[in-house]
Amino acid sequence: MTFETLADRIGEVIGTSDWFVVDQSRIDQFAATTEDHQFIHTDPERAKNTPFGGTIAHGFLTLSLLSAMSESAGIGVGTDVQMSVNYGLDNLRFLAPVRSGKRVRAHFKLLALTERQPAQWQQVVEATVEIEGEDKPALIAEWVFLHFV
Repeated sequence: MTFETLADRIGEVIGTSDWFVVDQSRIDQFAATTEDHQFIHTDPERAKNTPFGGTIAHGFLTLSLLSAMSESAGIGVGTDVQMSVNYGLDNLRFLAPVRSGKRVRAHFKLLALTERQPAQWQQVVEATVEIEGEDKPALIAEWVFLHFV
């Protein structure tokens, strides 16, 4: 896909990822890596007595899965791209907790695609992370990439 053909899809969902399991092992590994050991993430017995009824994933864990989800969804922009970088996030909101054992996937809607300068494109996608079997998404964010051709 070229930038020109991709630009015709602004406002459309350009990809949906595979499902990813967010189990206690993944949550514990994330806690170890980030040194965020809050009991609602890492202590199933204690977390049973919270409104969540058990452990939940860190919001930043769910957010960090966006990279793998975007790869799974195939939202790349083609073979002419030499390098893509994560430029940041706008309007990030964590809307619902991801309970341990749940599966999540992301839907990516193209919001904007602009040529910032020759050989450099900025792409903005709305990433919505769905929790299997639940009405509210885990998060919604506007994710900004820079692509260099």
